Amino acid sequence: MNLESPKVNVSKSAEYLFNALTDVKNFEKLMPENIAKFEVIDENCFEFGLKGMPEIKLVKKEAIPNTKVVLGAASSKLPFTLTANLTEVNETTDVQLIFEGDFNPMMAMMIKGPITKFIETLAQNMGKL
Repeated sequence: MNLESPKVNVSKSAEYLFNALTDVKNFEKLMPENIAKFEVIDENCFEFGLKGMPEIKLVKKEAIPNTKVVLGAASSKLPFTLTANLTEVNETTDVQLIFEGDFNPMMAMMIKGPITKFIETLAQNMGKL
């Protein structure tokens, strides 16, 4: 299952956004309003929970300076990645989030709507960093 957020333009440099996104505690600023839990485990891992959804632990998997940050599920039960692609445009940066997961068709059908909304919210909140 592949889902993409709309591209959002943020009036910050790609370097600034990259540094902000590689510091996992900053993801709390991006979370939707219905967040029930946010906890930093260490400098590469955090756990969050939204009301009515299971808690999810994310680990930083890859970071390519000023262009890409990849987070992945810490559990192999629900394997997925969340990638932030950064493209600097003049003095601003285009950000797009890409969610890729390997789920059975029933699970994919159930989570597609909530995950799509979630990554759209994260992208829209990039300006808060």
